[in-house]
Amino acid sequence: MAPFGLMTAGASWLAKSFSVFSCTSTLARCSSVLSATYITPVKYLSSQASGPPKRPVSGYLRFLLQQRPDITRHFPGIKSTEIMRKGAGQWVMLTPEQKKPFNEAAQRAREQFKVDLQRYQALLTTEQFQQETQARMQRLTKRRSIIQKRELNTLGKPKRSRNSLNIFYSEHFLDARGLGPQDKMKSVVQDWKNISLNQKQIYTQLAEDDKIRYKNEMRLWEEHMVEIGRPDLVRENMLPTKRKPAAKAQTIKKGTKKVIDTVKKATASKTVRSK
Repeated sequence: MAPFGLMTAGASWLAKSFSVFSCTSTLARCSSVLSATYITPVKYLSSQASGPPKRPVSGYLRFLLQQRPDITRHFPGIKSTEIMRKGAGQWVMLTPEQKKPFNEAAQRAREQFKVDLQRYQALLTTEQFQQETQARMQRLTKRRSIIQKRELNTLGKPKRSRNSLNIFYSEHFLDARGLGPQDKMKSVVQDWKNISLNQKQIYTQLAEDDKIRYKNEMRLWEEHMVEIGRPDLVRENMLPTKRKPAAKAQTIKKGTKKVIDTVKKATASKTVRSK
């Protein structure tokens, strides 16, 4: 069980954070919360009874999940992003001793997760194990793709150019017929097929202009990426050209041959004179 001084400090901090309960009630509530967090056995749940064990959360997320009901009760209608922000602010203010119960519980959960995962994998057939591995790789690839997309958005990568149908779709989607998004999409596509060639030519020209916009913005963006040391985000054909090592070696070879020929001529002339 956590020390009494630790629980008192946590209670005092929560009282200042929310400013809704008296010091006595806050102390009792916080003391019970920290104690339960420290001694409650960790449970490992999965979305399916026959599926793999669920990966445990970190100590920070354990704290955030514990504080979420209190935050939503004291701030009705609060958004999830604001809950994360308030919880993160409270976590930062905790001392290492106050964070210790959550981190220790997370560590025990990770150790138990490894045991449960090995036990689960031992029951799989070779085909099932390969399917699980493939599914895990697909999830990892998708996660990496999401992270890369967020990074590119943060770095301000220009949006790709749109074709004529996409431009027409974006302009007419809100006024399209149908109740759901799929019905609206079908009606817009049908309207696109029914318009005249002259009307389509307008959107074709807009698409060509958008290609020019994208090309110019990408050129400036890639130049900036090279300047800040991120050439890995630049297309290969847009990287600065470098002199080939083979051409340099050939130049040196020609120069060396020229020097050798000069030395040979000078040696031959000295030999003739000595005779």
